[in-house]
Amino acid sequence: MADPKGFLTTPRQDAPRRAVGERVRDWDEVYVPGGLLPIVEAQADRCMDCGIPFCHEACPLGNLIPEWNDLVSRDDWQAASERLHATNNFPEFTGRLCPAPCEAGCVLAINQPAVTIKNVEVAIADRAWDEGFVSAQPPDRHSGRTVAVIGSGPAGLAAAQQLTRAGHTVAVYERDDRPGGLLRYGIPAFKMEKHHLDRRLDQLTKEGVRFRTSTEIGRDLGAAELRSRYDAVIIATGATKWRELDVPGSELAGVEQAMKYLPWANRTYENAKRTPQDAQDTQDAQETQESPLTATGKHVVIVGGGDTGADCLGTAVRERAASVTQLDIYYRPDDARDEDIEPWPTYPKLYRLSAAHEEAGELRTAPAADADARLFAASTLRLTGDPAGHVRALHLEEVDAARRPLPGTERELPADLVLLALGFHGPERQAGGLIDQLGLDVDERGRLARDAAFATGVPGVFVAGDAGRGASLVVWAIAEGRAAAAAVDRWLTGRTQLPAPIGAHDRPMTV
Repeated sequence: MADPKGFLTTPRQDAPRRAVGERVRDWDEVYVPGGLLPIVEAQADRCMDCGIPFCHEACPLGNLIPEWNDLVSRDDWQAASERLHATNNFPEFTGRLCPAPCEAGCVLAINQPAVTIKNVEVAIADRAWDEGFVSAQPPDRHSGRTVAVIGSGPAGLAAAQQLTRAGHTVAVYERDDRPGGLLRYGIPAFKMEKHHLDRRLDQLTKEGVRFRTSTEIGRDLGAAELRSRYDAVIIATGATKWRELDVPGSELAGVEQAMKYLPWANRTYENAKRTPQDAQDTQDAQETQESPLTATGKHVVIVGGGDTGADCLGTAVRERAASVTQLDIYYRPDDARDEDIEPWPTYPKLYRLSAAHEEAGELRTAPAADADARLFAASTLRLTGDPAGHVRALHLEEVDAARRPLPGTERELPADLVLLALGFHGPERQAGGLIDQLGLDVDERGRLARDAAFATGVPGVFVAGDAGRGASLVVWAIAEGRAAAAAVDRWLTGRTQLPAPIGAHDRPMTV
């Protein structure tokens, strides 16, 4: 480590956010442009270079965190980029979107604020692009073998890049009009601007990856035909089968899934920036300029306390909703780790103030809620509507720690738009679709069954990412893509030099 006393003398300092009043008027990222550069080297100095770096264990990619922290502290950004990209195909994605389990496992976090690992990571990634350290890496020779990847989210993209660099010919099939999966239309631009995704897609294209968009396997192209065209197939479609709200009134108009609302908002923003010449289908781009699910002027209630709900919150604030309230069925978490319940180095459930919650709190979007727009320990009882069948109110009650209702706590919230962010359980399964056509097995949780080598019961068909793991984090998706690529390479050639950071059945460190 460059400064042996850095963790003693330098306090933690996170990347500065733009003022709330400024950032809610646009869709740009919430952080001050260039705000990390003045502080990041000193923050990297806080890394202890400990003998047993538990940040490695906490990160499924096995990122070489102490190494690139040391290189940043010494102002050697190119070497830091090389060490970062050695284990992570897309560090600008994880640096912006990952909740940083590595920081929960930081040895310094035993009794001090952890090193700002996530901030250092994204600073390296951005500097690498700015300085030209990142370039396409096409293979020296081609193997003559072909692989199809179904899904262009982080797992699919990581698998495609690894296999292409190993010399295989890879085609990525995506049902949406543009590649990226949830990175494209699920993650709001204020969390990650899409030019970060676009330049990675350009890199993959230059390396030889072929993208086939607006193509749903099982509908536009039969799964059997796809299997016959390629030597191997990786299914990386994600876990997009959402959970429903089973209460009276859930059938009312205006009760929508979060993952219908967010893609519409993202498409509207994306299309607003595209010229007719840029659009692949000008007519389609013009038809999707306005979202039918806009929150503008409406009283919005978000059911679900996770990251998807927070994304809805930030989006509704930017769309100028009349009010926005987020319901979380769990009690408000503590501000600090409870060592008896969630000991270091596990990832603790803490009260965290995301940028969206900070915005909603400062703007007072939910007068009936807590300061940051969330109502904790709140369970939805029913929804009521007007004579036309449109939702107008959500009725809730408080619950105890075991989710049992507390008598006398029922209350009502005005609601013109109710967004359901209740999580996901496995990939979508349509009758006669991809899963049925290939005859794939599904486990008790709705995930595609696979063995330790990411292989299904169908020869040559593999599963990577949330489709096999269940809804998880972007860092696990990239790790899955890398590991599945190694498994496919071994299946095709009998050996592999590709890294496999995790196994198909590995899970995060928990109590």
